[in-house]
Amino acid sequence: MKRLTLIILAACALIMLLAASDLPDWADPASPASSHLSPGFVEQAYEATHTPNVVTAVLADYRGYDTMFETVVVFLAALIIMIILRRTPHRRFCKILPHRPQRQGRDTVLKGAAQLIIPVMQVFALYVLGHGHYSPGGGFQGGVIFGASFILLALCYNLEFTINRFRERIVLLCCAGGALLYAGVGALCLAMGWNFLGYAALAGILGVSEAMARSHGILLVEVGVGITVMAVMVSIYYDLASGGDMREGL
Repeated sequence: MKRLTLIILAACALIMLLAASDLPDWADPASPASSHLSPGFVEQAYEATHTPNVVTAVLADYRGYDTMFETVVVFLAALIIMIILRRTPHRRFCKILPHRPQRQGRDTVLKGAAQLIIPVMQVFALYVLGHGHYSPGGGFQGGVIFGASFILLALCYNLEFTINRFRERIVLLCCAGGALLYAGVGALCLAMGWNFLGYAALAGILGVSEAMARSHGILLVEVGVGITVMAVMVSIYYDLASGGDMREGL
């Protein structure tokens, strides 16, 4: 079996190397990306999307499909980890199995620091998400910062304290809800007679120009990305830190 696996891996590597030989050279100014795509994005992105940050315009508009499926992959990662690790004792044995004693909160200094830092982190996460139109930031970055604030809460207090305030069911709903919000925006555009994720379709609903509608559509899908990324981080931490039983682990 090991030899067969090595043969398959070697064959795949050979195919990839042969395919890579047809790719343009690194930083080749005559490549299609450099001669057609990049100049078009740089010159037309703001006029078409009213989004000064070209990176955000490319990721959430021109490459909207790609970013949507990246969000779905992030959601599936949390789902798979939950399926592998999550375990609930059978009711028949709940009274027999000894429960681990509840761990008390951490040091007072840690808890006081968390009370000061966590609100700032969450406000900054919202800023990063919303300001991704104008500077480096967006749904992935804002979601990571927001998710890290809940992880910090669990580290400075305890896991049960955090779960009581951000329950697993709500976390999982947010995981799926963010991805559904992204896909829902695309479906709404499709229902309006435009292409899937053709945000210009929202112009009639929002009462703005098509370019501004694309800007608002980018913000909507970025919010969906942020919700999913935040919830996925928290879900993965819950499962890994507790070994899947939602009790204190770290």
